[in-house]
Amino acid sequence: MLATHETAAAEAGVGSEKVFENDKVIVWNFELAPGDETPVHTHERSYMWYAIQGAPLQIYDEHGKDLGVFDVPTGGVFSLKCENGVIEVMSDIGKGVTVPARHKARNMGQARYREVLVEYK
Repeated sequence: MLATHETAAAEAGVGSEKVFENDKVIVWNFELAPGDETPVHTHERSYMWYAIQGAPLQIYDEHGKDLGVFDVPTGGVFSLKCENGVIEVMSDIGKGVTVPARHKARNMGQARYREVLVEYK
């Protein structure tokens, strides 16, 4: 995320781990406890994720400006295009929402947030 998604996952300290990589994708397990937040990080690749356990995620830009809450339902599948420093949601859920590729997120829910994220190489 900072230089690569792997760097940010290592910096995040929120239980993220790379579970698979080949020449086409990197698969990540990601968890975020209630009230916890990721560090500021940068996405450099388009990606998709599946929410194993959803939660409302408060999104902030790199300067801490509140960009709003992105409600992630359990079972939701998201497709995101990353281009020119901007992430755009392409999936039906959240379609058209954009956020800076450099941001952080906080779990505003009462339960642990869990997702599987797949980056496209």
